[in-house]
Amino acid sequence: MEIYVGNLPWSCNDQDLVDAFNAYGSVEKASIISDRNSGRSKGFGFVTMNNDDEANQAIEAMNGSDFSGRALKVNEARPREERPPRQSNW
Repeated sequence: MEIYVGNLPWSCNDQDLVDAFNAYGSVEKASIISDRNSGRSKGFGFVTMNNDDEANQAIEAMNGSDFSGRALKVNEARPREERPPRQSNW
């Protein structure tokens, strides 16, 4: 199951996410989304857990919990919405 994790502190890295979610089960992958140009975190990321029961338990426990002074927003990730390509005004 793919899990969305929002409202992350800017200092958080992929390993911090793995460590936080490992308490609830096996984490296959964790990644924080960063800005293409600056490389700075966008404040959200995704965690993949193979066991749905463990993933649901992690969502329940982590949603609203304090993580480095910020209340996390955690839920099952939805598929990415298709958006029209950006039009350049150059």
